[in-house]
Amino acid sequence: MPLFSAHDGTSLAYHEYGSGTPLICLPGGPMRESAYLGELGGLSANRRLIVMDLRGTGGSALPEDSDSYRCDRQVDDVEALREHLGLERIDLVAHSAGANLAALYAARSPERIGRLVLVTPSTRAVGLMPTAEIRREVTRPRAAEPWYPAASAALEAVIAGDATDEDWEAITPFFYGRWDAVAQAHQALEDEQRNGEAAAAFAGEGAFDPDATRSALAGFPAPVLVLAGEMDLGAAPQVIAEYAALFPNAELVVQPGGGHFPWLDDAEGFVTAIEAFLTRHAA
Repeated sequence: MPLFSAHDGTSLAYHEYGSGTPLICLPGGPMRESAYLGELGGLSANRRLIVMDLRGTGGSALPEDSDSYRCDRQVDDVEALREHLGLERIDLVAHSAGANLAALYAARSPERIGRLVLVTPSTRAVGLMPTAEIRREVTRPRAAEPWYPAASAALEAVIAGDATDEDWEAITPFFYGRWDAVAQAHQALEDEQRNGEAAAAFAGEGAFDPDATRSALAGFPAPVLVLAGEMDLGAAPQVIAEYAALFPNAELVVQPGGGHFPWLDDAEGFVTAIEAFLTRHAA
């Protein structure tokens, strides 16, 4: 497993899959080790995927300063990886909470990004939040599923702000396009793959300045693909469409039947959408 040094001296790891044009991948969670991404449905068939383990996860070391888990402070880690790889500009794909890190990097160093892909992105960095009705709307098509009554009741508790741990667990199927054995096995690994302390610090006070980030992204020059899952409660397509509109040069793709991990639901469709975007905007 290749290692490199962050600017504060923390040893960070990344994984490489495939060959070809480098594509740096940032995991979500927040602060979940990158193993859950796999090879992003086979995106490595035509690309050299460089999948980073964020500090304190996977093969990356625990930092001396736990405050460095804050999202804005990890922007330097992305830059350190770019420097380590010797790339003038990077193509960047980020999933879920990792999109917050990608957005802050894009805002700070727009000249360092050639192409940007945001997959079912978290929108905390830009201050967008789904309404209660949007949450209900995106979940209603699942009404025929046997788990839906319990999940729907739990969602109402989440909306009301009085959800228990059991309620949060009950809504898990809403994050997958199919709540099948593959999805359940994928979900079962989450707790052991996530650094809880780091996750709690990731969005700590001062991590985000949505107005400043939105202003910076309004001038972001590189092409952007924003990919949403049609069935995703975590990044509802209605909200993700608003996110895409913040960029001057963004394309929105909503993957039919996709959840928060769309490469699990339709790997071929997922890879095709990203490859088509990268090909259209090849340097």
